[in-house]
Amino acid sequence: MKCPLPIIELSKSMKQHPSENSFLLKSDDVATSPDLNAWSRMTGNSVRVIDRESFEITRGSAASLD
Repeated sequence: MKCPLPIIELSKSMKQHPSENSFLLKSDDVATSPDLNAWSRMTGNSVRVIDRESFEITRGSAASLD
């Protein structure tokens, strides 16, 4: 799935599951990491890189992917 679709699907999932605080995103698109970084700054969510294709997103507490 090419960006921005992974982030759009993540956002939908977060809205559909408001009681969940943590989400796992898997994407092999190289644009995902920088896009998630920008998205997290805009939304206040934090992103932790697990590996090159896996990201843990947590509601609130925005953090950079640096």
